[in-house]
Amino acid sequence: MELKKLTNIRIRFNETDPLGIVWHGNYIAYFEDGREDFCNKHGISYIDAKANGFATPIVESICKHKLPLKYGDIATIETTYVDTPANKMIFTYIIYNPKGEVVCTGKTTQVFITDKGDLVLNIPEFFAAWKKKVGLL
Repeated sequence: MELKKLTNIRIRFNETDPLGIVWHGNYIAYFEDGREDFCNKHGISYIDAKANGFATPIVESICKHKLPLKYGDIATIETTYVDTPANKMIFTYIIYNPKGEVVCTGKTTQVFITDKGDLVLNIPEFFAAWKKKVGLL
């Protein structure tokens, strides 16, 4: 089973460089836009994690650039949750331009830490319940 979410964003002027193309560092922020939209839709948002006493910092991010986005483009972020038995959340991303061409691909990995900053080695109850609810456990 694959869980996905499509998110549309408009490229703003302040996200571009003097050539009118998106500065490369903004693609990581676009991944976050897609991830937040995915997590809010599926009930595992940052707020849900915090309400259960956890945070989910990113420990790895990968970004591969193919084509540029430009000021005014409406881009589509495809965010996919990658299931793993490990105590982490992995997401992959594909960003498309208005023509449907792939402009960027990427991946992020997040771990669970307590509200005191301690790494959690076992899957938190709320996350296991979510995985069960969506058919992953």
